[in-house]
Amino acid sequence: MRAYGLTDRGCVRSENQDRFRITETDSYTSVVVCDGMGGAKAGSVAAELAVDSFARYLERCMGEKEPLESGIALRESASYANIRVYDKSRESEDYEGMGCTLVSALLRDGRVTLINVGDSRAYHFSQRGLRQLTVDHSLVEELVRAGKITREEAQNHPRKNVITQAVGLGYRLHGDIFYPEVKTGDLLLLCSDGLSNVLDKKTMENVLYDFPEPDRAAEKLMELALHSGASDNVTVLLLRI
Repeated sequence: MRAYGLTDRGCVRSENQDRFRITETDSYTSVVVCDGMGGAKAGSVAAELAVDSFARYLERCMGEKEPLESGIALRESASYANIRVYDKSRESEDYEGMGCTLVSALLRDGRVTLINVGDSRAYHFSQRGLRQLTVDHSLVEELVRAGKITREEAQNHPRKNVITQAVGLGYRLHGDIFYPEVKTGDLLLLCSDGLSNVLDKKTMENVLYDFPEPDRAAEKLMELALHSGASDNVTVLLLRI
């Protein structure tokens, strides 16, 4: 098993607005996580549409006789998903202002490329431990980088859920691209903030040391998140390199 994902509405929310998709082919593997936002069911509509549009457009990019460079393919797929969600948001007042985060990893020829929009995250786990690869597009992240608050203060900041970028909020989108150095046997962890807000890095790292298989590790991380109260939806996705 190369990839495995779980999602749960958590202990407080009545609906799960997180979505994920795993695509495995002979030439590439891709995974994507979206965390929806918006009133009523709009968040789930945005996340579902974004995940589906992103995965289908990426499949098209990879199916060309000369596939696009991985970073370009991810960026174009995210842009396509963004337009689809934005157009949908203008169809009805029920969908007005809806959007979602997006984090995705593309594994091709032993190399990994990432894209992220918002505060859903990607981590890299190896024998050296766990490290965060993506940078949150959030208010508190900007405050930390400006030196106005500490990383510890950001954990409990009253506006820690305010994101500065999202899929579907406008016609243009600029996701961050990353090319992490990975080795065979390493793991990538992609998650919504429902996981990273309740489990600290050390706890997640210990689980990945104790449970080397993606399915067992994902199940344990979800179990700990729910045991911790999980006030938000939780999505956990693990990809073995």
